[in-house]
Amino acid sequence: MRSSRSPRVKARGLRWLWARVLAEIPWAGRVWAVPFLTALCPSARYHQQRGQRHQTLPEWAGQGLGLFHRGLPGREVVVVADSSYAGSALLKQVRDTPEVSLSTRLRLAAARYAPAPPRARRQNGRPRKTGARRPTLHQGLSAPQIKWSTVRVNNWYGGGAREGEVCTDTAVWEQTGLPPVALRWGLMRDPQDEGEPQARLCPQLAYAPAQSLAWFVRRWTMAVTCEEARAHLGLETQRQWPDLAISRTTPALCGF
Repeated sequence: MRSSRSPRVKARGLRWLWARVLAEIPWAGRVWAVPFLTALCPSARYHQQRGQRHQTLPEWAGQGLGLFHRGLPGREVVVVADSSYAGSALLKQVRDTPEVSLSTRLRLAAARYAPAPPRARRQNGRPRKTGARRPTLHQGLSAPQIKWSTVRVNNWYGGGAREGEVCTDTAVWEQTGLPPVALRWGLMRDPQDEGEPQARLCPQLAYAPAQSLAWFVRRWTMAVTCEEARAHLGLETQRQWPDLAISRTTPALCGF
């Protein structure tokens, strides 16, 4: 069985965080995802049973971003990730780290707000963190005031060039218990109706939506790498379960 919108299937396993370089290989005519860093991310129950502090997936990713930034001084690091890493804390870290960018997906139902209004003179109470709430991106798909522009992206998910319609703006995103963060969001729809509309975000407000989209479509090579590593190298099919074997097998296979 596999998970879907109606049934949800769970199974115990190992959750690895992979960092891969999305490199353009001229003789292959495509982008390859080359792994260079792995981190085992145990579950909250695993840490609770051992009396250890649990780290979430965005926290592990934040540590990795710190390594990239220190290991590549003076170079711009652009990270593309799925919606699991769309958290306010990680976005704030990326925004405050020079020469580091992030492009990830945003839920169409995510709550977006206008910037906080300036504090009035002699106003009592705590200053507001956000302004009025804006309509969801799902509602914006049919809004007549939305202005769509056409962008062209090369190498669309491994295929040829593709045109899509994009609208973009800035907003403030706030999650419960986390600090608000300003971001640039982009909403894309396919004029040919071959795929569902998607939303993306980037904490760097200066980037154009076409540039962020061109970065994000390279993510498909990550899934290709995982599938090929499983089919040809036996990744995720190991039979040994001692801690030392677990910590060695997957990184060694990624090295191939």
